[in-house]
Amino acid sequence: MSLRCSVVLTTRLDTARIQAARRIIDPVFLHTPLYRCESLEPELGCAVSIKLETANPVRSFKGRGTELVASRLAEVGPPAVVCASAGNLGQALAWSGRGRGLDVTVVATRHATVAKLDRIRALGATLELVDGDHELARDRAAAIARQRGIRLFEDSLDIETCEGAATIGLELVDDPQSFDTVLVALGGGALATGVGHVLKELAPDVEVLCVQPLGAPAMTRSWHQRRVVTTESTNTIADGVAGRRPIPAVLDDLLVVADDAVLVRETSIIAGMRLLLDHAGLVAEPSAALGIAALLEDPDRFAGRHVVTVVCGSNVDATAYHRWVRPTRGRGW
Repeated sequence: MSLRCSVVLTTRLDTARIQAARRIIDPVFLHTPLYRCESLEPELGCAVSIKLETANPVRSFKGRGTELVASRLAEVGPPAVVCASAGNLGQALAWSGRGRGLDVTVVATRHATVAKLDRIRALGATLELVDGDHELARDRAAAIARQRGIRLFEDSLDIETCEGAATIGLELVDDPQSFDTVLVALGGGALATGVGHVLKELAPDVEVLCVQPLGAPAMTRSWHQRRVVTTESTNTIADGVAGRRPIPAVLDDLLVVADDAVLVRETSIIAGMRLLLDHAGLVAEPSAALGIAALLEDPDRFAGRHVVTVVCGSNVDATAYHRWVRPTRGRGW
């Protein structure tokens, strides 16, 4: 794309640090595919390109951020770290920490996707499960960090998660094709603020549109009301974005870099997963199908545009996934 018409932004992120991050992150997470997916376009009514963040050892974009924090901890310590995770961050931190000799603890809810939990254990991290939701896991991780005197790694709050994700934005800007809108899954905000920061600084004419499930609307409501709005509960299959308590500093960044934030229904998320499988040959977890869901729910908004959607993860429970994408075919495929 290479517009490079720089705009100075006031966020916690720094473009020079983001550019330097590409020299630290393991290349296995970088330069991910970006391609036009014409087979999706008759279904969606606009030009669609996919930025595919699943072809790596942890099958999500999270490794970009965990590489940064693990590299720093390996250099200056402490050699132990704890995080709360719905699954993908924990896998990524376990992978990055294992290669650098770090002691990694991951706190997750018992209701997390089993495949994600199994992978965290397989990568050598200590896994602690809590009853309740992700916010309780965050509280427990903070308590462990205090008790053991180790690093608490917080998704979206810790700048490494945002600036690691922001390297996706650099790759979008470096691509020769032009596009009008980038659709980004919105949960805690690391992906949205990271990609959004780079696009708004280097390609400010590109719309940054954040997408969140209707059943987990806290950050979207906060963006629209320009203040932190919490919710009592969440109800969505998109576990990777199911937070209730937005982080004020992250919201401040999001207000600078996002053009809009929308909510989508569960039926649209499932339809998006099905379209990505049938027309792109991609297994996407629910959070990764949010962009397609937004296209399905408001086709007139995107008609005539070239849209990029970030497919951010593919860690799914096989049984649940089959049920979602093949509900009428009985067992198997």
